[in-house]
Amino acid sequence: MNFQQLKIIREAARRDYNLTEVANILFTSQSGVSRHIRELEEELGIEIFIRRGKRLLGMTEPGKALLLIAERILNEASNVRRLADLFTNDASGVLTIATTHTQARYSLPVIIKAFRALFPEVRLELIQGTPQEIEALIHSGTADIGIASERLSTDPTLVAYPWFRWYHSLLVPKGHPLIHASPLTLDDISRWPLITYRQGITGRSRIDEAFSRRGLSPDIVLSAQDSDVVKTYVELGLGIGLVADQASGEEGSLVRLDTRHLFDANTVWLGLKRGQLQRNYVWRFIELCNPELSVDEIKRQALESDEIAIDFQI
Repeated sequence: MNFQQLKIIREAARRDYNLTEVANILFTSQSGVSRHIRELEEELGIEIFIRRGKRLLGMTEPGKALLLIAERILNEASNVRRLADLFTNDASGVLTIATTHTQARYSLPVIIKAFRALFPEVRLELIQGTPQEIEALIHSGTADIGIASERLSTDPTLVAYPWFRWYHSLLVPKGHPLIHASPLTLDDISRWPLITYRQGITGRSRIDEAFSRRGLSPDIVLSAQDSDVVKTYVELGLGIGLVADQASGEEGSLVRLDTRHLFDANTVWLGLKRGQLQRNYVWRFIELCNPELSVDEIKRQALESDEIAIDFQI
């Protein structure tokens, strides 16, 4: 057994068992990937993957247990390589944050200003993307911290810390009839063309769930990734807009209407790769976002052992 074989197992799970993609990520050939898998299965005496012909469809139960062990071994190996650098460059370096546009534009500025005062020698890089892209950037090591309202808290290979809760607000042009609706209802909103976020980002699932529970199908005429884009098209008169409340301050010709009684709350999560050592300034950044967590508690949650229970059926 070697590190390359463990990397192949991990990447196969991440790449939906597409061995061509696995080979590209690991800078090797597809035949080499297949050979490593075959040799590891022969060495361990188990089948790691469920197959249909030469195609991999998923993981067997022993394969799933091996994947968890491989993740831990590779994380620990990465920690060993990072150890000296962590202790010699504790207050300088680069902090890369993968986040959504809404958090980068509206929620992070005050935190980053406070962080820069504490760590003036640390350069910051912001990468904006969808929750799926943010999750992948943490896994690949491209980003140190991921920030998003969806996905991060459900990935067992990540540790996620809550930052804050937020709701959606409705933006309408000044003089719009909905301004006088009391109380504002989902039925009221569904009568107008709607502009909001696209699927998978910024709490869009909460919006869809709320309308679905009422048996309503809103006329979503435009969906976008960017809160400012939503506001722009509301201003143009294409429809009314549902956006994150932190992005919905009244601007120009728009009026904000409270809808927290209509849609469930969302939580913004800060995600790190579980079991990975970090520079001190990474822990402190999390602490700045959530002062209720001490650095020691943040470290404990990130680095605590997640023991694997394997039930062998004989």
